[in-house]
Amino acid sequence: MKTFRFLDFIVYRDSKNFYKQVISIAKDFPRDNEELKKQLTRAALSISLNIAEGSAKKSDKDFNRYIENSLGSINECAAALDIAFENKFISNSSFKTIVELAEKIAKQLGGFSKKLKNS
Repeated sequence: MKTFRFLDFIVYRDSKNFYKQVISIAKDFPRDNEELKKQLTRAALSISLNIAEGSAKKSDKDFNRYIENSLGSINECAAALDIAFENKFISNSSFKTIVELAEKIAKQLGGFSKKLKNS
């Protein structure tokens, strides 16, 4: 088995890109909304890190718990982005673009989880 097999996962690469986009968007949040910015960026980072950590587990059942944590984090990001959009911290086009990527990642994670459950 490859030592860092997560490096080959498309969902891992997409989640890194998502994190990069979140950082870019969140840097423009108003100063009085540091909590939302911090929560969003932590949740976005958590997606990639859970994929990586879970990939080192010995069983698919254990790995799936980490994939489910990543799913929770991408949902948390979607909620934070929705709140940011509603409060006009991000533009409509930025919101649409990043939520599309979040949906793509959520679907990838859901498929990954289903595959792990069936193996």
